[in-house]
Amino acid sequence: MSIHNILSSPGEWLRGDGPQSQIVVSSRVRLARNLRNFPFPGWAKKPDRIGVLECVKPAVEALPEMAESHSVFSQDLSALEKQVLVERHLISREHAAKGIGSAVVMNKKQTLSIMINEEDHLRMQAIRSGLQLKSAFKMIDKVDSELGDKLDFAFHTKLGYLTACPTNVGTGMRASAMMHLPGLVLSEQINQVIQAVNKVGLAVRGLYGEGTEALGNLFQISNQITLGEEEVEIIARLNKVIEQVIHHEENARMGLLQKKLVTLLDNVGRAYGILRHAHSMASKEALNLLSYLKLGVDLGFFPDECRQIVDELFIDTQPAHLQRSTQQKLQADERDTLRADIVRTRLAKLSKPDVKSAIERGSGGKKDAE
Repeated sequence: MSIHNILSSPGEWLRGDGPQSQIVVSSRVRLARNLRNFPFPGWAKKPDRIGVLECVKPAVEALPEMAESHSVFSQDLSALEKQVLVERHLISREHAAKGIGSAVVMNKKQTLSIMINEEDHLRMQAIRSGLQLKSAFKMIDKVDSELGDKLDFAFHTKLGYLTACPTNVGTGMRASAMMHLPGLVLSEQINQVIQAVNKVGLAVRGLYGEGTEALGNLFQISNQITLGEEEVEIIARLNKVIEQVIHHEENARMGLLQKKLVTLLDNVGRAYGILRHAHSMASKEALNLLSYLKLGVDLGFFPDECRQIVDELFIDTQPAHLQRSTQQKLQADERDTLRADIVRTRLAKLSKPDVKSAIERGSGGKKDAE
């Protein structure tokens, strides 16, 4: 399967049909593994990296889960193709900067991707739509066991799996959920929730992980501890916290309907108006506006069949996806114009927000907000 085919179709996890998918966009579980007797990628010389690649890549391609996969050497990917993969969360920003000695293997559904010679020799991840942490862990755990039978992983009887970064030593696992939390943001409760999540040993990050901004009201919540705790315990604890955050987001949305209807309608209405009529739009602005349009769909302001269009626009309006659609290099202002054109075209038939339904749903919202 060619990289063109992979990039031409949206991943299965982007369909938005998983459990709790209105709030939980995706669940991801990543494992870090290294080979014994090889230096970590950051310290490895070119022959060592190539040696790891020649050892690992055939083993990964032979996995039953990779029967219809695509594997590609990093040096064979253009900068644009790498950025598209980053925007789809199939590779990391760090891996996109790699060249000779690195590679990535992805399955057809884009639910499984394995990076070779990123920060560690292997960075394996499973990603599913909605709240499916247990399912994602089951998938990647099976792959890990199969590769463990073929490869000699660096493992310490007391410490667990050895990794390039000390924070990953132990299970080598990072489990996370990408959550859409506009209700908590609009009701000004998001900082309180983030602080509570941090207090129980979990991390809250932005759209593309550590050090990135929470664009489009999208937040990643993940475990921080990998040493001294079993994988199933980490997954169970994270899942419990995610469910609590879902509950807080649902309450925040209902509170907006009942007590801050004007604020809610103003944000949804402005998003609708700008997205339907703007002729230039930056990436950050588009994500934030689409977030409130998505909230409007969730709350019944717009028909449910609009959901897929809005979800697709979250990805299709990203810079690399825009440039790939035109097959030419675009300047920032040209991307902004094209982004606005695409959004206007896709949303051309979207009717105005159904304010009456919103008021009825709020069961007590102010009538004069209509």
